[in-house]
Amino acid sequence: MLIQRPDDIKAGEITPKEAYLNRREFMKGATVAAAAVASGAGMADLFIGARNSHAGVKLEGVQKSSLSTTEPANSYKDITGYNNFYELGTDKDDPARNAKYLITRPWTVAVEGEVKKPKVYDIDELIKIAPLEERIYRLRCVEAWSMVIPWVGFPLSALIKRLEPTGNAKYIEFRTLYDPRRMPGQNRNVLEWPYVEGLRMDEAMHPLTILSVGLYGEVLPAQNGAPIRLVVPWKYGFKSIKSIVRIRFGERQPPTSWSKSAPQEYGFYSNVNPEVDHPRWSQARERRIGEFFKRPTLVFNGYADQVASLYKGMDLKKYY
Repeated sequence: MLIQRPDDIKAGEITPKEAYLNRREFMKGATVAAAAVASGAGMADLFIGARNSHAGVKLEGVQKSSLSTTEPANSYKDITGYNNFYELGTDKDDPARNAKYLITRPWTVAVEGEVKKPKVYDIDELIKIAPLEERIYRLRCVEAWSMVIPWVGFPLSALIKRLEPTGNAKYIEFRTLYDPRRMPGQNRNVLEWPYVEGLRMDEAMHPLTILSVGLYGEVLPAQNGAPIRLVVPWKYGFKSIKSIVRIRFGERQPPTSWSKSAPQEYGFYSNVNPEVDHPRWSQARERRIGEFFKRPTLVFNGYADQVASLYKGMDLKKYY
């Protein structure tokens, strides 16, 4: 397929993005409606795509972050078409295909536990907690592939400070939505649902840790964890939990989904470490999506200067 660059296209041939999106949604609705009539599907199902049409909407007032990597970002197509999101399917292209089911409005996030100001936030209120920043971060997955993604979000620490954790708050537990209708992958017993992840408090307060609500300056697509997800760039990707509905502060380390399912393979910390292999493959090298040759895996995914002090004195082969 020939793809023209913007400077190759005549102005009169350019369709405004708003018109394109509206046309796409109309055509999608017409196609789905015809299929639904033929199959006898319920009318409510006809509007799934339209009700989940926030992806592609521009986020206003996004600032650039000095914490970004200087590496070139992967394409929007790569980032939105090759995903690990088991709630939407286990194959890499399943999340994009099933994204239409993940309706993201209305959406609330409950914050509870060892905090002085627990609250249930509406997603649009939560997004306004702090100024949004674009942060170009590396994402390294445990299967030895990586991407560079221009996330849009705000520091998790901004939310934590507002909640005023008590002295007993040592860890934070995050929980994903459980709704098999909106997340069809939850109809399979791949993991114990809902998905749960956690961080130590100092990890959560680190300036690199963000809650992401977008990428490439637009609202986060469903397959990438809409409407809000965690991003912890020095850890393997599965730590960056998607589609969060609950954040709980506690005194004890929370049991996380993968550490319960396969503790010999996925530890609580899950820091990127080329010296600690997965039992079924080496972690010493990785393949950046879009590249042919592998490259050496960097300790802490290249963020060692910023985060190594968090683990001073720890045996990182034991606490993997």
